Amino acid sequence: MRNTTCQASGRLTLEGARILTGTMTGTAHEGMTIWVVSDGRRGIENQALGLAEALEARLEGAVHIERVVARKDGFVTLPAESTPDIWIGCGRAAIPLARRQRRIFPDCVFVYVQDPRTRHNDFDLVIAPRHDRLTGANVLPMIGSPNRVTHDMLTTAKSAFSRELEAYASPRAAVLIGGDSKRFKLDNAAANYLETRLDSLLARDLSLMVTVSRRTPERVRDRFRERFADQDQVWYFDGDGPNPYFAFLAAADWIFVTEESTNMLVEACATGTPVYVLPLSGTPGKFARLHADLEARGAVRPYLGELDRWTYTPLLETQRVADQMLARVQVEPSSQTGRAA
Repeated sequence: MRNTTCQASGRLTLEGARILTGTMTGTAHEGMTIWVVSDGRRGIENQALGLAEALEARLEGAVHIERVVARKDGFVTLPAESTPDIWIGCGRAAIPLARRQRRIFPDCVFVYVQDPRTRHNDFDLVIAPRHDRLTGANVLPMIGSPNRVTHDMLTTAKSAFSRELEAYASPRAAVLIGGDSKRFKLDNAAANYLETRLDSLLARDLSLMVTVSRRTPERVRDRFRERFADQDQVWYFDGDGPNPYFAFLAAADWIFVTEESTNMLVEACATGTPVYVLPLSGTPGKFARLHADLEARGAVRPYLGELDRWTYTPLLETQRVADQMLARVQVEPSSQTGRAA
């Protein structure tokens, strides 16, 4: 079996990638095509998109990333005149679609992000959170979930919002507020705690860049908007206008994240900026293993009322998994179909 990895550059050549995935003829695009398949929710789609972008950075030649939306009711929005070489799905709606599309695209490499539960064999590779403790020959575990955070993305985002950021003097803290999940609730007690913490940060003359998520209860969004949105030291974003989320990460001296959000935690830890975890009501269960992993890497600490500055190596798990993925996927010489070794 031929090694298609370019040893000199550490990147996969386009010719090697075509051999690796057994690209079919007749594809509208010249080069590699990666489908990102999800139900369209940003937090779900960004996991598959982050992995696709990490692969794109490692592939020579043109790489085309196409968005596929698979709704829960079964309706699917497909790219026009596009054949995937690599199919990356995330979220429950993508799972049944994979089985159908494997028959349509037999030469495609199928990858799933998260745990597909009983459908592991429908995928060549499963990129699973390490805290799920999933094992198997086709499983690549990682700390947390894939994300889109890179040095270049942060630099670009900060530049795009540079004029707005000038209004908020350093030092700055980004505050990423999630919401209700299976194990956690942003109830009144948790909202009271968060409001008190934000007040204490303002008392230290910090500028706050606060963003809520789609899971944040509306009553909490309204409460925080009324309490903080008109303060000169606070940039409060709740979805109105261009999203400054990545600019917040790039411009922060500290990042505060509610504990229930795997995505926001690992995105914050990819920056190298000190990260404090803010508790919600509930019990962490398996997420305690994620928090322990992040603490062991020196990225996160509980917030106990004092601000410290520390350094750590940014959490670049998405890039590491992309490297492993390309190392694992090989050619079946009988069919020239890319499959996991």
